[in-house]
Amino acid sequence: MLTTPAIFLFTNHSSKIKGTLIERAPIMIAIGSDHGGVELKDYLVGFLCSRGVEVRDFGTQGRESVDYPDFGREVSLRVARGEAERGILICTSGIGMSIAANKFPGVRAALVVDLDSARTSREHNDANILVLSGAKTKKPNVARNPLRRWKASTACRKDYPD
Repeated sequence: MLTTPAIFLFTNHSSKIKGTLIERAPIMIAIGSDHGGVELKDYLVGFLCSRGVEVRDFGTQGRESVDYPDFGREVSLRVARGEAERGILICTSGIGMSIAANKFPGVRAALVVDLDSARTSREHNDANILVLSGAKTKKPNVARNPLRRWKASTACRKDYPD
């Protein structure tokens, strides 16, 4: 199960330092797509759930043409409000979802195309929304490796403040 890093709380009572480990709750990932990414979204929902990750699916649910900003907004709002720690967005190219998501305060969405961009989007830019291209990822299992790398990477520094 994916959890956020634990933190230590240090207190000083009577010249004795006491450290307390505070476990944080498992994270929730919000996910959404347009019609061009629905198959990949459904695959990733199953993949994440099979690994014990809590996922909230904000649609779309079918291949009928839809407006990607509607689904990008739902995921981005959840991340911006802190209701989801991270998000995943998928559209035909990935570009539209990236643009739409980055309009929300506190959202740092990154279009990821390979393992290196997955890693650097987290480590260098603290991306909290992973964006994938539904058209470029014809085989859904190919998206697993960038997703795993993105989930496993942590921010080393925050290059771009909110």
